[in-house]
Amino acid sequence: MKEAGADEIINNIADLIPLIESIDDQQHEIPLLLTPGPLTTSRTVKETMLIDHGTWDDDYKELTQWVRHELVAIGNASEDNYTAVLMQGSGSFGVEAMLGTAIPKQNATLLIAANGAYGERMIEIADYLAIPHVVLQVPEDQAVTLAAVEETLAAHPEVTHFAVVHCETTTGILNPIETIIPALADKGIITIVDAMSSFGGVPIDLEKLHVDYLITSSNKCVQGVPGFSIVLAKKTTLQETEGNARSLALDLYQQYRTFEDHDGKWRFTSPTHVVYAFAEALRELEQEGGVTARTHRYHTNETLLQEGMQKLGYELVINQNVQSPIITSFKYPTTSFNFRAFYEYLKERGFIIYPGKVSKCDSFRIGNIGEVSADDINRLLNLIKTYTKEKLQLPIGS
Repeated sequence: MKEAGADEIINNIADLIPLIESIDDQQHEIPLLLTPGPLTTSRTVKETMLIDHGTWDDDYKELTQWVRHELVAIGNASEDNYTAVLMQGSGSFGVEAMLGTAIPKQNATLLIAANGAYGERMIEIADYLAIPHVVLQVPEDQAVTLAAVEETLAAHPEVTHFAVVHCETTTGILNPIETIIPALADKGIITIVDAMSSFGGVPIDLEKLHVDYLITSSNKCVQGVPGFSIVLAKKTTLQETEGNARSLALDLYQQYRTFEDHDGKWRFTSPTHVVYAFAEALRELEQEGGVTARTHRYHTNETLLQEGMQKLGYELVINQNVQSPIITSFKYPTTSFNFRAFYEYLKERGFIIYPGKVSKCDSFRIGNIGEVSADDINRLLNLIKTYTKEKLQLPIGS
């Protein structure tokens, strides 16, 4: 039986309980990723990748079309008005494909609102692609506001496109796209939302907001694994972009046309295993109760984490009223704090967290998303309490 592939063999029912307990223990040894993606996925999502699939297979193409349909539905949009375009690569591939295709080569200027690393990345992409652009620079610990955007627009009437990050995971801040995007759409400006770390975890209504482009990826709040990015696009806007692309492989319009004209066929070799895993993640999102239920779980995790860490003496980097449920940033508790030692301590005990990206202060980040429960957050807090008391020798609040 071992030669046939059995992992374990039991001779009677009495051996079953210890075996189950040992399997559970092994599962607990797998570290939880408390990061903004990649993140901890369910066992069933992982197991879906054990089967190989062909890119030309009709079942695979049909699954691709189903995934595209489901993504539009998650965005509270109609397929009459919106489409989902999948693009091989990480989220940044999707951002670059979208920017490189959405912005015409002539008579167009992009305004980028940046209050963190991912806004800065869009600026870098625009530089690489020689896209004319204006930058609205906002401090990392403050949200982008409609007033600031409108002030910049008044000074730059040449702006035709606007881009902003929804959840800027540099700090965990949530920018108010609900007020900004509709106002710009009313002005006839093409709107772009990098919702990489929020789509599927925070409700977004594409139709209501009049978003032209939204970008996310397979390894974020839908809880799949890395491998492709996603652009949700307003059809009337996307259909005007033929010939704009600065890249063959990252031509968003041609990628869209291939999906539409060839029943779900990708233009170039696609991450088949990742697509099947993502389809399973979509089904599990629905089983959980959809985006509303997932948002509630993430909010619960974030509230527990935030309150628990503050009781232990760790200060927040940003104001609570702009805090997202996705990831939370904390200041170093002392000037001599050794993040690497802290990181390794938690990793050895089953948790992987993130270093900080905030330039104005020393900080670290803890994600609240993925297959993570309130019990997991409480276990983490107990470990941090012990570390703070025994390793840092700091007093613990009540």
